[in-house]
Amino acid sequence: MRILSLLPSATEIVYALGLGDELVGVSHECDYPDEARTKPIVSTSHLSTTLRSEEIHSVVSEHQHSSHSLYEIDDELLKQIDPDVILTQELCTVCAIPVAQVRDAARILNGTRCIVSLEPTNLGQILENISAVAEVTDRQAEAQALVQSLERRIQRVATATSAVTTRPRVFCMEWMEPLLAAGHWIPEMVRLAGGTDCFGHQGRHSAPVPWTQLIDAAPELIVIMPCGYKIGRTLGEVDRLASMAHWIDLPAVREGHVYVVDSPAYFSRPGPRVVTGLEILAHIIQPKLFSGLIPVDSAVKLDWDKSHALDSQRMSERFAPLT
Repeated sequence: MRILSLLPSATEIVYALGLGDELVGVSHECDYPDEARTKPIVSTSHLSTTLRSEEIHSVVSEHQHSSHSLYEIDDELLKQIDPDVILTQELCTVCAIPVAQVRDAARILNGTRCIVSLEPTNLGQILENISAVAEVTDRQAEAQALVQSLERRIQRVATATSAVTTRPRVFCMEWMEPLLAAGHWIPEMVRLAGGTDCFGHQGRHSAPVPWTQLIDAAPELIVIMPCGYKIGRTLGEVDRLASMAHWIDLPAVREGHVYVVDSPAYFSRPGPRVVTGLEILAHIIQPKLFSGLIPVDSAVKLDWDKSHALDSQRMSERFAPLT
């Protein structure tokens, strides 16, 4: 079987099911595991990685009012790799190549191809996607074992937090400029991890948050997780937050409970590692209940002093990596 994955989370699922040798192509964003980087790259993006949050928002806004996609598929390479199964998505036209564009591109291939669109909006559906990929690739036994393992980890967190009486108000920041509150599976993860999401609604898209509304909500804990941003890229932009009125007065900032996490690895991609994201949140939100759940280089704690000076401390220096 020849598999093309145009979705990073699907690529992770393919490898988790032991199908790495049958993966013949990936998207430009598929970077995990490392072996995925060796596969032919079938897509390109018009979004530069050097753009800041507000610039990306501007480009995306223009895209939403035009007929042009943010992405391109290499038709010649698509014909060369000649996939039997194509994994894509329809959840977000900004995050990855939409299924409609994939279907159009697949018309150049001879014969019928199996195109699987993955569109989860909660943790349960993420696990169902693993089974969906297994169904078309004949890896049902492997999927069952993987899903059961992930379910046990989710349940361990949920059981530990089920009786907590103090649930801090949490703001999961999916975008910095403009401010967006994370949606889909993130509010569910916050709830399971023992917190109360200030803005997000489970299963819904991310939502804009006016600055005055953030001030009024007074979150006790802020997790900065811009969609697609690794920690280093996020740290390059957080200076803008400190310049905003009353940022330093927010309870989370004042008490030193602001964190930057590796978003594509553990939060924005709905693959197996999102369960590790749940464990990271559990450790951050309820540190008295959890320990040793933060992998190396997956989270950074930020501290601002009264002069707005920023100091970051790598969480991996304080907490043992997940084993």
